[in-house]
Amino acid sequence: MENRKVTLKLDNVSKVFAKVESDDVTHALYNINVSMESGEFISLVGPSGCGKSTILRLVAGLITPTLGTVSVNGTEITGPDPNRGMVFQKPTLFPWLTVEKNIGFSLEMQGKLKGNEHKVQRMLQVIGLEQFQDDYPGQLSGGMAQRVALVRSLINEPEIL
Repeated sequence: MENRKVTLKLDNVSKVFAKVESDDVTHALYNINVSMESGEFISLVGPSGCGKSTILRLVAGLITPTLGTVSVNGTEITGPDPNRGMVFQKPTLFPWLTVEKNIGFSLEMQGKLKGNEHKVQRMLQVIGLEQFQDDYPGQLSGGMAQRVALVRSLINEPEIL
């Protein structure tokens, strides 16, 4: 992967969620401005419900801001992209796919698995689960499943994780 400068920017970002069966709304974020550069390791810290996960979901492209923009190198984020990886708090693995197939899933969806099977095998080695490659998520411990979820994001070599 080439080493290029990446700038992630949240510009006047606000996010409002409507409450079910009510006219009320929840203001998860209000007027957030932040810029992050390649090589920085950023931690979001705060109490439950303050908007940490909302920011991560915005950056991943899973949701859009109510107001403002989220961009990478000046290009607005409008949806998910393999250059931005997200590892959820719970290992969100596909229960019908083996460990090996879960790791290779995103490459397969991009049409990049053929010829890159060695990357899947390398990731299995990195997390020490070669002997579990044919097992299903329900057969794994919580820590093993989380390692699979982590390398499933890393295999894309995302610019932002």
